[in-house]
Amino acid sequence: MPARCNPFVYWLFALLASVSFTTHGQEYPARAVRIVVPFPPGGGTDVFARIMGQRLIEALGQSVFVDNRAGASSNIGTELVAKSPPDGLTLLFTTTAVAINVTLFPKQAIDPRKDLLPITQLGSTTSVLCVHPSVPARTPQDVVALSKRTRGGLNFASNSAGTSSHLAGVMFAHISGAAITHIPYKGAAPAMNALLSGEVEVAFPGVNSVAPLLRAGKLRPLAVTTLRRSSILPDLPTLDSIYPGIDVDQWFLFFAPTGTPAAIVARLNAEVAKGLQHPDVKAFLAREGIEAVGSSPAEAAAFYEKEIVKFAGIMKIAGVKAE
Repeated sequence: MPARCNPFVYWLFALLASVSFTTHGQEYPARAVRIVVPFPPGGGTDVFARIMGQRLIEALGQSVFVDNRAGASSNIGTELVAKSPPDGLTLLFTTTAVAINVTLFPKQAIDPRKDLLPITQLGSTTSVLCVHPSVPARTPQDVVALSKRTRGGLNFASNSAGTSSHLAGVMFAHISGAAITHIPYKGAAPAMNALLSGEVEVAFPGVNSVAPLLRAGKLRPLAVTTLRRSSILPDLPTLDSIYPGIDVDQWFLFFAPTGTPAAIVARLNAEVAKGLQHPDVKAFLAREGIEAVGSSPAEAAAFYEKEIVKFAGIMKIAGVKAE
């Protein structure tokens, strides 16, 4: 007759099995997942992150919450994620800033290229070359010609030095030869107010933030800064089709801390790709003029590195000094 097993042995085997199960990520996520957005609440990036967070709640069967950690040109939230445990429970939902900041802030406490692991590029949108309605320009060529014959040239507003709204203007001026002077403001709202009031003549805002103003006729759009046309402004030409080489996207990338297990990254990548096809998400993207991407981790990493190099080149042209 077989000997009876000690109850302690059963308990030990159960404990070891449980530890192994969790360690290999089979129970991921074991608790709530935090999505860090390195910008204030209420903006387009924050709204996008919350919509995707809802899809992940359904997919992962666990709580998912957005944690806004704004400040230092998005570096505060980015650093928080880079220094978090690589367990897939703290993720970063960010924008073009994470590529620009590699060059703009070379002395930051982390190196995003080494300390962050791309999961996927969620989507991409464009900036729009806009002018105040009083400006006698109907095309980008008109802006170039007007700037050259205007004493002192024209002024263009940006959200601040080193932002995509600044670098789009720099690339436009460099390639087209436009005589436009950069006027930095402290955020998108002040920059838009300056354009609406006629304080500056030109700006390159994101299409999602400026679309309502365009529909109201308060600004005149002339072209988009991406290589493709905008889904919500399909009649506008691309600047690249007129002045080849102009290409400035505003995009959204999802990151985990480096060292996060490949199985967790793969699962998150798959669930985000599914989420991008959800009717609620598709409606949001269409409304905001965001083109869904849903790339693989390898594709996202290659895209990120390419954007770092591109923006480093534009900043060199602009004479933007690293901090």
